[in-house]
Amino acid sequence: MHDIQQKLFPNMQQNEDMFHSLYANCSDIVYRTFLISGSIKALLVFIDGLSNCERIEDYVIDPLMRGEHGAFENIAQLVSSKIPVSQTTEVTTFAQCIEHLSLGCPILLWDNEAYGAALNLASWEKRGIEEPAAEAGIRGPREGFTETLRTNTSQIRRIIKSHLLRTETLKIGEYTRTNIIIAYIDGVVDTSLVEEVRSRLSNIQIDGILESEYIEEMIEDQPYSPFPQLLSTERPDVVCSCLLEGRIAILTEGTPFVLVAPITLFSLFQSHEDYYQRFIISTFIRWLRYCFILISLLLPSLYVAILTFHQEMVPGSLLISMASSREAVPFSALIEALIMEIAFEAMREAGVRLPKQVGAAVSIVGALVIGQAAVHAGLVSAPMVIVVAITGIASFMIPRYIAGIAVRILRFPLIFLAGSLGLLGIMMGIIAIVLHLSSLRSLGVPYLSTLTTPKTNEMNDVLIRAPWWKLSMRFRRHNP
Repeated sequence: MHDIQQKLFPNMQQNEDMFHSLYANCSDIVYRTFLISGSIKALLVFIDGLSNCERIEDYVIDPLMRGEHGAFENIAQLVSSKIPVSQTTEVTTFAQCIEHLSLGCPILLWDNEAYGAALNLASWEKRGIEEPAAEAGIRGPREGFTETLRTNTSQIRRIIKSHLLRTETLKIGEYTRTNIIIAYIDGVVDTSLVEEVRSRLSNIQIDGILESEYIEEMIEDQPYSPFPQLLSTERPDVVCSCLLEGRIAILTEGTPFVLVAPITLFSLFQSHEDYYQRFIISTFIRWLRYCFILISLLLPSLYVAILTFHQEMVPGSLLISMASSREAVPFSALIEALIMEIAFEAMREAGVRLPKQVGAAVSIVGALVIGQAAVHAGLVSAPMVIVVAITGIASFMIPRYIAGIAVRILRFPLIFLAGSLGLLGIMMGIIAIVLHLSSLRSLGVPYLSTLTTPKTNEMNDVLIRAPWWKLSMRFRRHNP
């Protein structure tokens, strides 16, 4: 095993041998030797597919081979004068060379010098800017983040043009050395939050980072909670609005999903479209969303509890109709609800995983066919199918996918509690959820801080979406 912290050798042949040893059995590493000014040996190393070969030939090899060395004091001056590249970086160790090579920057070395130059001639295939598939909207910007880090930071810079926008870069991952950027607005963000993020990111020890979820799971306060403590989004406008509120964005190389922290529970139930339409309509839709979130969480368990323990709560005619529909069903309401909920979740996941051309059709047809067949076969009752369908529709009202998953998970223990203890069990489950939410923190900020320490300006964007002239607020850290 070679020590990559080894400094470069003055002898070019030793450097080339070292690179051959470091990149043994690597067919994509290109070694190009040539003479600078026809007399000095030089070596150019780059990775095929990450560097622009045409620009290397036109901007590096050809000018150096034709340049006159005698007009310059040393080779470094010749390189800086003859190579028309926007950025060159001096490298003195093999570790620095490996880092720049992995970014697509060719390494230029020459004889009798123990240093070289990394040339900014990177060029690789990347996806263009498109509308986010998971956060599409009727009104608002159509741009979404991509997997290229600099493209993402440029989109943020294009919206927030202030010089106070800070972007700090870290590298995480023993092998991937993934670039992570912390973005915030100096003077708006709480400096203690920035220090907290820096501390948590610097303490991460892992072989590689492939997606922002790796970061999220390692810096959140309570990883065993079903509720996310960081917001993930593909939309630059959402990230910029959070930065203007004094929050921090964490961008990860190789993924379009950007993390935002700290957040509160209500951040997960707010949609970007709430701010792109008139406040009266946004307020109505927000209240409708809150109602359907409660329906998604509680409706199956309420149905099970009422049928199992509290039949007196149902009007007589409706109770007779429900009893007749369940007459041939061999299962209890609890088992019936679990069967239907699990089947619905399975069809939903199947629709997501299948190709787009058939995914929606399979999930819809599957729900119709299986539901109708199950009712005719006497396995489930028609009211249960209606309850599960309404619950599924209500869950689609949650704007954040990760928040919807949390509600879907909590639905099952509530169904068990309803089948065991009735409404008392549901109340116990709700109390447990509220207690858990009260204990949650997002980078040290209480999850329910908006409710526990209410302020007029903050409440204007929680229960309602007040007009813009009343939303002159910024996020403030609440000390627990």
